[in-house]
Amino acid sequence: MRPIRKTTLALATLTLLLAGCGTEAGNGKGGGGDRVSPSSPTPTATGCTTRAELGATDSGDTVCLAVGDTIRISLDGTKSRPWKPVAVDGSGLEATNSGIVLLPGDASSAYKAVSAGQVRLSSQRPLCATETGRVSCKGIQEWRVTVEVK
Repeated sequence: MRPIRKTTLALATLTLLLAGCGTEAGNGKGGGGDRVSPSSPTPTATGCTTRAELGATDSGDTVCLAVGDTIRISLDGTKSRPWKPVAVDGSGLEATNSGIVLLPGDASSAYKAVSAGQVRLSSQRPLCATETGRVSCKGIQEWRVTVEVK
């Protein structure tokens, strides 16, 4: 009987310790409130966010930059599902050195905001691997971000 009590006591202690993990302080107004992590982009009054680095998960976003800011794009692909180079449509950005070594399938670029304007950045890659003798599809994954330079 003695080993069962120690095990029960250990489980009860562990349960109590874990009960406090993962909690966060509320805003005092009830409802839990939303928290923004420090690494999250900050929304502006115009609905766009400010951030210096973009990846595949940022597709569809609108990003605001000030003249002089630099934005970096890093799309991680694979040899069988490569990203096309990032295309630029609009004015306000100038290509700059991205300073990154690329792996097969990756698309990487960097741009400096040089004047006020709006630019659409885009890329795409196959939705399925394109290996010979394997099942494939004709789907395309698109990536698009609008950049507003103010």
